[in-house]
Amino acid sequence: QVQLAESGGGSVEAGGSLRLSCAASRVKYEYGFYSMGWFRQAPGKKREGVAAIDTGGRTTYADSAKGRFTISQVNAKNTLYLDMNNLQLEDTAMYYCASVYSPYYPLDSPLSEAEYEDWGQGTQVTVSS
Repeated sequence: QVQLAESGGGSVEAGGSLRLSCAASRVKYEYGFYSMGWFRQAPGKKREGVAAIDTGGRTTYADSAKGRFTISQVNAKNTLYLDMNNLQLEDTAMYYCASVYSPYYPLDSPLSEAEYEDWGQGTQVTVSS
């Protein structure tokens, strides 16, 4: 089982930026065989997909994230990133990274939490006015 650990959350004013990181524990020969995603859950709301990246480096973004967020990964570091710019009040949430072993086919719904098997504990992002 892959263990994921998020970091980089915090409090920021509207319009500010944050970079979230997700460190994954995997055996080296499996680097690059995982699809990864960032999800968030605001109080009282369902968890929603924000951005995803597959084993071929293809990215998918929620409409709310397009043009503001960028997902990336460095396989050599076994780390996933989410760069968030122009943060808004509605971006306040707990952010989670997720992964699933998918070496052969891309995910059908990369922003669906049902596609993923491994989850981190989350990192809180709070945006204030």
